[in-house]
Amino acid sequence: MPTATDEHAAGARSLRSVLRHDLPASLVVFLIAIPLSLGIAAASGAPLIAGLVAAVVGGVVAGALGGSVLQVSGPAAGLTVVVAGLVDQFGWPATAAITCAAGLLQILLGVTRIGRLALSLSPAVVHGMLAGIGLTIAFQQLHVVLGGAAQSSLIKNLAELPGQIVGHHPPSVLIGLATVAVLLIWPRLPKAKSVPAPLVAVVAVTVPAAVLALPVERVQLPDDPLRSLIPPMLPAGGPVQIGVAVVTIALVASVESLLSAVAVDKLHRGRRADLDRELVGQGAANTISGLLGGMPVTGVIVRSSTNVAAGARSRASAILHGIWIALFVLAAGALLESIPMAALAGVLLLTGVKLIQLAHIRTLRRHDELLVYLITGLGVAGFGLAEGVLAGLVVATGRVLHRLARATVTATEQEGVWTVRLSGSLVFLGVASLVRTLRSVPVGVPARVELGVDHLDHAAYEALQDWRRGHVARGGTVDLDEAAVQAALAGQPSRPGPPSGPVAG
Repeated sequence: MPTATDEHAAGARSLRSVLRHDLPASLVVFLIAIPLSLGIAAASGAPLIAGLVAAVVGGVVAGALGGSVLQVSGPAAGLTVVVAGLVDQFGWPATAAITCAAGLLQILLGVTRIGRLALSLSPAVVHGMLAGIGLTIAFQQLHVVLGGAAQSSLIKNLAELPGQIVGHHPPSVLIGLATVAVLLIWPRLPKAKSVPAPLVAVVAVTVPAAVLALPVERVQLPDDPLRSLIPPMLPAGGPVQIGVAVVTIALVASVESLLSAVAVDKLHRGRRADLDRELVGQGAANTISGLLGGMPVTGVIVRSSTNVAAGARSRASAILHGIWIALFVLAAGALLESIPMAALAGVLLLTGVKLIQLAHIRTLRRHDELLVYLITGLGVAGFGLAEGVLAGLVVATGRVLHRLARATVTATEQEGVWTVRLSGSLVFLGVASLVRTLRSVPVGVPARVELGVDHLDHAAYEALQDWRRGHVARGGTVDLDEAAVQAALAGQPSRPGPPSGPVAG
């Protein structure tokens, strides 16, 4: 039984670990979270303070209550398109209320232990969704980099891009392109990875822009952040529209958080994530963020991977990073107001591009899932998140059903003996083809069945047995390996082999 001395020693070791590992890591994550949170809020059409509120709440609440020790939460690029659509449809106060309700739904999913079912989504659909969101963000922010305003859809952004390029916006273009250049070059410099590239890029363009007093749009924060928080307001609209909005925020935030938690687990050797608890923590963070007028919160892989790489050992790093953001906004908000919006747009532009990962495309192509990825991504970018994901799910489900029904059944005759060969996955969808082929075997002849299937369901098994009984009753014989049949029923792949012996009537 631990003594008071042992507990004191353990506490001292824990404190030393926090000071040595988690405190420095929290400062690194804090520096990268500031520009990303502001940029995501701007791209979503939300008040900039709402992005910072979400960053604080995500760090402190999700960090303390979540099931992933090293995951860092906050506003995420993956929800930008969704939030922008809700702001256009309902307004910001109602969007905050929808965020709050989505958080309560997430808590319910976590408590009932069905939240992990979100991981059953096809990876092709998930990566396609992120790619579509990234494509939309990239073209939206390209307009801002060029000194214009982002449009509501990818089609409109593409249609107005030539005119935007022809227009003359020297200061904004210079700042945006300089930001992107620093983001691309900085990580390639020796020993430069210890300082986050987004921070370096924003500072590198903000300082000369302020010194030269360039006429560009800059970040605007309220003078009194605490009194300027926008409280949630019940949305005006039909219950179906509101319900769809709540479910969309809850599901997208949950899937992104759970996938991020699983990815973070692969980056360290510590305790694995409790996915149900993580969902409860994310739900609590979204509930509080919505009540405070903040943006939706999810686990963010960019900040989380930075946290792990910076040497974090416990959840103290995520919590501290949220505290640093709150203190910075309250004590040094004026510094943020010197940041050009084109610099944030440059950060978001590259963030959107990075959501389209060539490694995922190559992997999905090897596994013949590229079509699902493309349809989901283009659907999300062209028609909207719900429409694109639904299209991807329909195609993915159709491909699964096609594969299940893609069994090969042949019947051939040699020296008076008919051989029926079965291969693939033989399930109820392929029973009609199976029966048609079996009935092509003449009555009363010797027959053998060779199984080379990886799965045989009960419907196919019954069809095979019914034919065998009927063929034997009409004077024929059937060689069938019962052990292979039972193995196929159990989902164990079987290879064609010699049957166990004839069954005659």
